Amino acid sequence: MEKLLEEFSLGLFFWQTLLFGLLLFLLWKFAWKPILNAINDREEGIKNALDAAEEAKKEMQNVTADSEKLLKEARAERESMLKEAREIKDKIVADAKEQAQVEGDKMIKQAQATIESEKKAAVADIKEQVANLSIEIAEKVIKEELSDKKKQQKLVDDMLGDIKLN
Repeated sequence: MEKLLEEFSLGLFFWQTLLFGLLLFLLWKFAWKPILNAINDREEGIKNALDAAEEAKKEMQNVTADSEKLLKEARAERESMLKEAREIKDKIVADAKEQAQVEGDKMIKQAQATIESEKKAAVADIKEQVANLSIEIAEKVIKEELSDKKKQQKLVDDMLGDIKLN
């Protein structure tokens, strides 16, 4: 029985080994390639997903950098526009001051010219009034002096005397 058991154990071992080898052959022939392909496909899918994630990360960094750049450019442009607006405002204010100064000077000169012409006209009028008054006074004095015959003769003699002395 021992022999039988030994043959049985040996026979069982042989058949188990043969079945295991056949199972390995069948697995290798029919299942190994699809399993390896599935594993390779899965590995490739994971690799592609990681690459896509890395690419998305880089793209996000580029977008962030681009948006930072655009933001800086927008700030610089805003500052440039504000500076230009300040310069335009300052120029307009300076031009307005200059124009006001010119207009003020012109008005002062016109006022001075008007005052001078009014002054001359007033002086001429006063001179004319003084001359008229002087003539009127002289007429009255001469009429009074010439109303008397003796006074007329004395006046003529005095004038002739003055002429002879010169």
